[in-house]
Amino acid sequence: MEDLTKLEPLWDELGGEVSIWLGRPGSRVVYERDADRGHYPASTMKIGVMAAAYRLADAGRLDLDAEIPVHSEFTSAVGGTFSMDRGYDSDSHVWDRVGQTAPLRWLIRRMIVRSSNLATNLVLEQTGYSAAQEAYRLGDDTRSITRRGIEDYAARDAGVDNEVTARDLARQLSAIELGEMASAEACAEMLDVLKAQELNEDFARGLPDGVPLALKNGWIEGIRHSAAIVYPEDAPSYVLVACASTPKAHSDSGDDDVCRGFAQLSRVVWEARHRLG
Repeated sequence: MEDLTKLEPLWDELGGEVSIWLGRPGSRVVYERDADRGHYPASTMKIGVMAAAYRLADAGRLDLDAEIPVHSEFTSAVGGTFSMDRGYDSDSHVWDRVGQTAPLRWLIRRMIVRSSNLATNLVLEQTGYSAAQEAYRLGDDTRSITRRGIEDYAARDAGVDNEVTARDLARQLSAIELGEMASAEACAEMLDVLKAQELNEDFARGLPDGVPLALKNGWIEGIRHSAAIVYPEDAPSYVLVACASTPKAHSDSGDDDVCRGFAQLSRVVWEARHRLG
């Protein structure tokens, strides 16, 4: 699309690597830029962890209403244990329950709407890495990987790390939107959780007030990603994913160059919403 091609200089100015995927759910891509390039996923990995839990629940292997012990020490993917840092988390509510229990369904919600790192590792502990990995297997060219939990630095240092691509994130969201990731009921509930996102930075800023979107974003120093399904009232829904690995992405900053660039991207796509195929 010419509208999006005009943004290419913006991504070049950011340095690093920027990947984009845009299209209708289940339809051919409308625009892409390095959509198969691997990036460290930051919190976008939480979409797959959520999907894994709902798929296991569909299979009768996991009870989403079960009470789960809340703890902050976990087994590393390379053996031994690691402890998580409360100060590195964006959600204090899960930490307030350390030493108690919490419903798995509530932990999944906190993992998405407040991007709780502690909730993520607790849910991943229940699903296992293989189930989270299976939530990416939606195409023959899948590159994304979930092999360790958050803050498992021993695994990272040993080369056991996670990766995501813009195309795979778009596939995940499309599969949830189309009811193909899990049962229709499970997919509807996952969409409700994504639509309840409280950290509405980047893409949301490029949309008119009140436009619904199912969103999961993520960031650490040098990384900012955003993946969303947008629901216009006057056009079919569309999926937009952007992944940026660049020094200009600043952790916990909602006003860096990348965040502003993502908002501009979202605005341009919104204005072209009737021409997306």
